[in-house]
Amino acid sequence: MNITETVKSFLEKYELENTRLLVGFSGGYDSLCLLDIINKLGFSPIAVHLNHNWRGSESKRDENFCREFCRKNGIEFYTEILSDSVAHTETAAREARYEFFEKCAEKYNSVSVLTAHNLDDLAETMIYRIIKGTGIVGLKGISEKRGIFYRPLLDVSRCDIETYCAENNLKGVTDSSNEDIKYKRNFIRHKLIPLITEINKNYPKALKTLSEISDETSEIVNEYMQKVKDDTGNSTQKFVKLGKHAQNYFVHDYFIRNNLDYDRKKITLVVEFINGNSSSKSGSRASVTTDLWIFANREKFEFINSLNTENIEIPVAQEGDYEFEDYIFSIKKAKKTPEKFPQDKDFEAYVQLDRINFTLRHRKDGDIITPLGSHGSQKLKKYLNEKKIPNHEKDASVFLCSGNEVLWAAGIGISNRIKVVSKATHVIKLFKKEG
Repeated sequence: MNITETVKSFLEKYELENTRLLVGFSGGYDSLCLLDIINKLGFSPIAVHLNHNWRGSESKRDENFCREFCRKNGIEFYTEILSDSVAHTETAAREARYEFFEKCAEKYNSVSVLTAHNLDDLAETMIYRIIKGTGIVGLKGISEKRGIFYRPLLDVSRCDIETYCAENNLKGVTDSSNEDIKYKRNFIRHKLIPLITEINKNYPKALKTLSEISDETSEIVNEYMQKVKDDTGNSTQKFVKLGKHAQNYFVHDYFIRNNLDYDRKKITLVVEFINGNSSSKSGSRASVTTDLWIFANREKFEFINSLNTENIEIPVAQEGDYEFEDYIFSIKKAKKTPEKFPQDKDFEAYVQLDRINFTLRHRKDGDIITPLGSHGSQKLKKYLNEKKIPNHEKDASVFLCSGNEVLWAAGIGISNRIKVVSKATHVIKLFKKEG
C-alpha cells in the first residue's frame, strides 16, 4: 500500500490542500508516520503535542523526542502539559486531548486537526463497542471526519504504518502503558485480537465493512425516524401508537443527542414509564439521571431538568423590568383598558392596582390565592390541581405575590384581588430572556 498516495488523496477529497494543517503528534509510530508524510508532501504542518505527564520521565522523553524531530525537520511544534487535576482515566485523557487540539486550532486559526487513527484502531473500537452491547450508532465506528478532526490513515493498517517507518528510517517512541492490560483497549489488543485473528486474519477490513454498513443503515433509519419524531412530537397518545422498536429508538435518540449515559435497561424503563402514564390525567414524574426527570400524562411526555429548590425572591416596588432566573418580568402603566383581555394561559395580564409592593418567586408551602370570579381564598396547591398543572410545572411556575397570597400565577391565572373593576392601571408580562 502506498500510504503517501492514500494521505494525499484524502486531503484532496476534503479540500484541505490549501489549509493550515495541525497534526496531533504523540511521538508514536502512527503519528510519526502521518506527520512525516504531511511534511514531505510540502504542507508545512504544525505538530501539536499534549504531555499527559502521567509516566514521569517517560512523558518528558516523549515530549523531547517530538520537539527534536520537529526541529530537525523544520516543523513548527507546540506543546502543553496536562493539568494534574484531570482524572487518570482513558475517557478523561481523551476528552482533555481533544480540548487541547481544539484550543490549538483556535490559536493557529486552523480549520483542521489531523489525527493518526488507523484501521486497527477502528477494529479495536468496534470490538470494544460490540462487547459493551452498543446500538447501531456505536457500530458506525470511527468517522473519517468529525467537526475539525480528520483521520487520513483510517484505511491504513498498523502493519503498513510500521513498514513505512522502517523504510524511511523513522523510529518512534513506545508508550509503556500500552502494554498494561488493565486498560480495556490494551486488553482487547493483547488478549482478544490474537484469538480473533485465528478466525479471520482480515478482521480489521471486515469490521470496517460492518462499520460502513452500519453507517448507511443508520442514515436510512434516521431519515425515516425523523419524520416519525416530527409527527409524534411530545404527544403521549401518538407515542403509545408507535411500535415497541420505534419507541425504543425514540428514547435512545434522545439520550444520544443530549450526550447522556444510557443502557438498554434505562431506555426500557423510560418507554415503560411513558406507556404506564398514558391514561393518567395528572401524570407523574420519575428520575432518569441525577439531573434529569421524565414527566408523562395522557396528553404529553417530556424530559425536564432537576429543579433548583432555592427560594429566590425578587422585590417588585415600582414600574419597570425585573430579571428572574431565565425570565424578564415587566410591570408598566396601561395606556388603556383593552376591549379583550388576555387569556389565563397567556403570560400577560391587565390589572388594577392601588400600589406596587410585591415579590416575584416560586411557590411556597402555605400560599393561597383568590381565583378570578371568587370572593374567598383557597390553597394555591388546590388551585393548581384544579388547573391540571403538572407537578414539575408547579415548581417551575413564577408567581407575583403579596406575602403568602398569590396575585398572579404567570401563564395560569390572576387573583380576583387585582382584577380590573373600572379601569386597568397596569399591564404585567413574563417572557424569556433573549439569547
